[in-house]
Amino acid sequence: MAMPSAKDLNTLLLGYDQLYGIEFVEVSDTDVHARVLLRDELRQPFGHLHGGVYASLAESMCSLATALAVLDGGMTALGLSNNTSFLRPINEGSVHAQATRLHRGRTTWVWDVRFSDDAGRLCAVTRMTLAIRPVPSDIPDLSAVVGEG
Repeated sequence: MAMPSAKDLNTLLLGYDQLYGIEFVEVSDTDVHARVLLRDELRQPFGHLHGGVYASLAESMCSLATALAVLDGGMTALGLSNNTSFLRPINEGSVHAQATRLHRGRTTWVWDVRFSDDAGRLCAVTRMTLAIRPVPSDIPDLSAVVGEG
């Protein structure tokens, strides 16, 4: 299966990903770029972008890219560990995320995600580890959702 374009993936967003507003910019099985526009609903009490948005963004980016890469083999990706360190708050504009795959193993993949503000300043980093597992038998065929290559 060919990797869908970022534009195609953005039209398929559902649920929580749609709620917080992830927008994929570029997607491959080694690098993913995405962003989220800061809105009032995404602020913590002091006005900064809520830390959960960083963790959610990392989880979505890395899980999706990994799952798309292993789906042809009957496998999927499940979050195993998500560790985010916050370096600088974002109070306006967008958070920009760049995920880079560090390890592609048989049962785990590891990614680094770097978050920056509109000025390009590093604001947070995440180490994301994913478990690679067989697609459960009760899940419908996903190839119709992500397109066939």
